[in-house]
Amino acid sequence: MSIGWIIFIAAALGWHIGLYGMFKKAGIAGWKAFIPFYNTWCMVTHMPLKKIWFFLQLIPIGGQFITIWICIKFVEHFGRFGFWHHAATTLLPFIYFPYMGFSKNERYAGEAVVKNYKKSAAREWIDAAAFAVVAATLIRTFVFEAYTIPTSSMEKTLLVNDFLFVSKSAYGPRIPNTPLALPFMHHTIPGLNSKSYLEWIKLPYTRWFSSPVKRNDAVVFNLPAGDTLTKEFDSQRPYYDLVRDMGRQAVWDQFTIMTRPVDKRENYIKRCVGIPGDTIFIKEGILYINGQPAYVSPTSSTFYAVVTDNKSLDEDLLREAGLRLNQNVDGEGTEVDFAPALNARNTYRINMTIPEVDIVKKMPGVVSVTREYDTLHPAYPYEPMMFKWSTDEFGPLWIPKKGVTIPLTPQNIVLYKRAIRVYENNEWEEKDGKILINGVPATSYTFKMDYYWMMGDNRHKSQDSRFWGFVPEDHIVGKASLIWMSWEGGVRWKRMFRWIK
Repeated sequence: MSIGWIIFIAAALGWHIGLYGMFKKAGIAGWKAFIPFYNTWCMVTHMPLKKIWFFLQLIPIGGQFITIWICIKFVEHFGRFGFWHHAATTLLPFIYFPYMGFSKNERYAGEAVVKNYKKSAAREWIDAAAFAVVAATLIRTFVFEAYTIPTSSMEKTLLVNDFLFVSKSAYGPRIPNTPLALPFMHHTIPGLNSKSYLEWIKLPYTRWFSSPVKRNDAVVFNLPAGDTLTKEFDSQRPYYDLVRDMGRQAVWDQFTIMTRPVDKRENYIKRCVGIPGDTIFIKEGILYINGQPAYVSPTSSTFYAVVTDNKSLDEDLLREAGLRLNQNVDGEGTEVDFAPALNARNTYRINMTIPEVDIVKKMPGVVSVTREYDTLHPAYPYEPMMFKWSTDEFGPLWIPKKGVTIPLTPQNIVLYKRAIRVYENNEWEEKDGKILINGVPATSYTFKMDYYWMMGDNRHKSQDSRFWGFVPEDHIVGKASLIWMSWEGGVRWKRMFRWIK
């Protein structure tokens, strides 16, 4: 049994035992404290509160805060109105309730003491602020979260400095793995460069009312390769890239190595192009799903070589024709959207969507427009002796599906070992030509989770599954739903309140 479950069981016992003592002091039969929901019904009817508060507890997610409020009101009937008494009821009931229930200094005072108590103005403000923090944290954790596009990996679908609402309920709200964390901070305290969370309690992966990710959804997820990173580069230069470039020992000698739990890894946004059970294949930069050409968003872009006669092209001319050109170098992209080719006259490299290609083909002086594709840049799983894959020549590759069993062959081991060992938390050992999973010899493996394949719409300026592989279901954060604000030297009015497709 994990330490998290031990703490949970101990806390639950402390809460119920303490409530037993409090019930006896209040004149309620003590045994009623041990029956879930019936115990809060007893509190509501005994104080008395309106019975609607009992039924509001049954609301998913938010109901737990109603339960806390009922407990706070019950503590007030013991004459305890102080901030620290309410904080202890909220945060440490498994310690505070046994004290209230069995201390000779505490007694049940009843409804009269509550009616005679009046809060100070300062206390009203403190309670209002506390409620606001709790409500905002609840919404941010389980309902939706604001997200800003930092890179051009999804252009020209999502632009740098688009401000989004991400629906946490689209695939079912995920319970935080690390519940002890400062509100409104992802993983680092600004200015201090220290963790904003504690790992004293780690909860197993749980998702309420789960719903699968649909093919072609724009999805926010925790970066799978972000489990290990360097303090110096964080996710700007992924740890595993550094290891491939420099060697593991050199990286450990030169940098400070850190790890992060799943829910605190960097948030990425990409399009889900492959769902569990799909087979993906990329040929000359064209993506195929299960043998059929994949959906291509009309705002998806890639690089083209544009050859002209003696007529030159420039940014202003292209912008006037209707092209959007991002000339900023960002965290993922290393090339601007427009530049003259270095080794060819009258040739230009332009990052374009298919509609933009049609515009350029019709421009005076344009001789040809040819799609570029990359056969040199290495890609997952970085095993050239077995898989000579690149970002534009990739696969075929099957995406793991929950409950499906695969044989453990040398090829499959290379492709799926990280999923089996890291994402599904199995002990992996190779000994005397045999594979041992959790100490047991294995020739096959059955997946415990579903996996997804994510790719950026801006294919040549996106670090995505082609570089680090599958995205497990427990890394899924939510669905990018709505652009509520967009900024580029001023408000981009045409993009405001646009649904994301």
